[in-house]
Amino acid sequence: MSTLTGGRARLGFGLIGPRRERQSVTVDQLASLALPVGDDGMVIGVDAQGRPAVLGVNRPTPYDVTLIGGLWTAQVLALRAAATGARIVVETGRAPAWTGLAHAAGGGQPCVTLHDVGRVPPQGPSAGSPVVVVRDCGMRPPRGRVVSAPWQSVLTLLPYLSPVAPRLMEKSALVGVQRVSPDEAARIGRILHLPAAETQALSTLADGVTLWCAGGDRQFVMTQATDAETGLLGGARRMD
Repeated sequence: MSTLTGGRARLGFGLIGPRRERQSVTVDQLASLALPVGDDGMVIGVDAQGRPAVLGVNRPTPYDVTLIGGLWTAQVLALRAAATGARIVVETGRAPAWTGLAHAAGGGQPCVTLHDVGRVPPQGPSAGSPVVVVRDCGMRPPRGRVVSAPWQSVLTLLPYLSPVAPRLMEKSALVGVQRVSPDEAARIGRILHLPAAETQALSTLADGVTLWCAGGDRQFVMTQATDAETGLLGGARRMD
């Protein structure tokens, strides 16, 4: 047993600390302590109130995302997913559009790989090495050989509302829609059961704005590029 001068010792626990009033808040005050994020993951932009909108793509369960929008947004999401530690696998018929991003991402590490359509090999995802597959395969992407799985999310990019879009949207846990024509907006509104105001807004969205839908939850998000992203990808744009 130790003997300490100038204070009373507790065996195994050291000195008794100074006595201070306990800090507490009421239940009504708890909301003021909340952080303005949805969950852990990557920041995909800001919502209508200017709060960060966060998307977790590294999940222990299969996760499918469909984005009806532009290449610029898909590439920003791929860069930010890579920053969370995910390996990015791009299945694309336009490899030159992705080459610069693949070379720049990861600080020299091969964290973004490009594959021809239908030629993506098994990735072996795990909790320590999650994978995000980006399918940039045009209007009618074929059924993928590599599908969503634990720790392997799949993001399918569609430039417009194609004939395969309803099937993809229905099976996806998350659907993003950027600016589309009024006719496409009406069809998407029916598929996603959107209110009239949100359906009409789809044909007037600014570049970089996406309506993200997950079940009954909907949120408009403005994706704002960092300086590094702008230098690599240019400014936000809907058309490529």
